[in-house]
Amino acid sequence: MEKKQKGTISKIFTLKRIGLMIVAIALVIVGLVIGSNTSFTTESKTTNLSFEDIGQLATQEAYATEVNHTEDARTFFGIEIPLTKSKQVYSYDVIIKAGFNFEQIKPEIDHDKKMITVQMPEPQVLSNEIVEDSLKVYVEDESIFKKITLEDISEARKTMKENAEKSAIEKGLFKSAKANAETLLEAFIRENEDFNEYQIKFSHKEN
Repeated sequence: MEKKQKGTISKIFTLKRIGLMIVAIALVIVGLVIGSNTSFTTESKTTNLSFEDIGQLATQEAYATEVNHTEDARTFFGIEIPLTKSKQVYSYDVIIKAGFNFEQIKPEIDHDKKMITVQMPEPQVLSNEIVEDSLKVYVEDESIFKKITLEDISEARKTMKENAEKSAIEKGLFKSAKANAETLLEAFIRENEDFNEYQIKFSHKEN
């Protein structure tokens, strides 16, 4: 019989705003121009906004340091056999990025009210990666009678990533992603002079 104990502890957590640094992403604003029938005057109005062919945009990044503690020992009728315990305590940094799928963003224009309502999808985790060179080993005591396997290590890394993501969301990852997306989108919309006097409203789906 064998007894295994695994756990992770979130030690350090920071958020880094990255939304406004992604200015180079192409934002497609399509204008439909309506002209008058006279030879001397013309009138134009942007009647449609769309955010297409953009893919995904990360607007918030979270950093977490996860500490993993793994112990494994051989047992006999529930009693641990001496000199068979292996123990590892180590940490990894984890980076979680959150953002939006731009194909799901639906802007609506009300020219009478001078209002633009942007329907926003739910934010989502776009990536969750362990920083490989961030490894710090605190305890590494392995018995020749009971090795910690690659399967054990793989399962521990998976748990660390899951805990880091959960912790990031609890500490406001999605909330910050929403706020940064609004700032970024409003800045792009304001680049069109037709909308300088329009109020911009964002409507978010609840997670």
